[in-house]
Amino acid sequence: MFTAATWFHRFYMRYSTEDFAPSDVAASCIFLATKTEECGRKLRDVARIGQAKIRNTDAGNIHVDSKEVDQFSASILQTEEYLLEAICFDLVVESPHAELVDLFDVHEKDTLIQEYAWCIAHDSYRTPLCVLYPPKVIAAACYVLAQRISDGPNSPSLDARISASAPTASLPTPPSHKPPSPDASRFAIAYFALSAAELTSISEALSILLEFYSAQDVTVHPYLSSILTVPPPSSPKPNLYVTTAFSANSATLRDLSTDVSGRTPNSSHGGNTPAMGLLGALGAES
Repeated sequence: MFTAATWFHRFYMRYSTEDFAPSDVAASCIFLATKTEECGRKLRDVARIGQAKIRNTDAGNIHVDSKEVDQFSASILQTEEYLLEAICFDLVVESPHAELVDLFDVHEKDTLIQEYAWCIAHDSYRTPLCVLYPPKVIAAACYVLAQRISDGPNSPSLDARISASAPTASLPTPPSHKPPSPDASRFAIAYFALSAAELTSISEALSILLEFYSAQDVTVHPYLSSILTVPPPSSPKPNLYVTTAFSANSATLRDLSTDVSGRTPNSSHGGNTPAMGLLGALGAES
């Protein structure tokens, strides 16, 4: 599912939802992922489940030989051609979950933090993080946020946890032959040996995650209340979304589509690749 989600985000970096229905693209991503991840599923089974989701009904109510399944199967195959072109036939996808597994193996086991980090990594695919930052940056952001939630509001802030050097509140002390005690709140940062640019990326990723959680309905998901109390990092977050005024200016959008001509490969199915918008300016598909 994470491979399919990554391709879904990558596809809509180049195409618009007005040109391709998200349901067709999602089903095509899943069908292609079942083949590349060696978890094969029949096309009709994918189409039947897809139809059940679209109709918001049980899959048992959709007959595998129905006309709707036939039509959706054809749409999946057709969309798959555009999908392969959109992702430039790059079928290798790396996941932050693999980085988290390595992190868990070398750190003292803390089941609660590990579960938090794992779930946050799941949720990260509901944002464009997977096409903006490399897996280890996302993994580090998930782990740091999980630690902050677990440690509580009186623990070090996110800024302190991702700073370039561990903060100190004491005066300089004479040299000691004893090794410094490890700072558990900065374990992920130390483990990945992140550069200054990567630390900035982690700050941005944390802001995006917290923005995503803040948009959820706490009355429906009361367990998110502990996440919503976490202040975001002080560094400015990337502007991921086009403003309403900008969206309404069709002339500006036409200018953008002209400007990006040549920046991405041309599409043999429809001329120039559609404008990537603000996400492209952030260095998407890092």
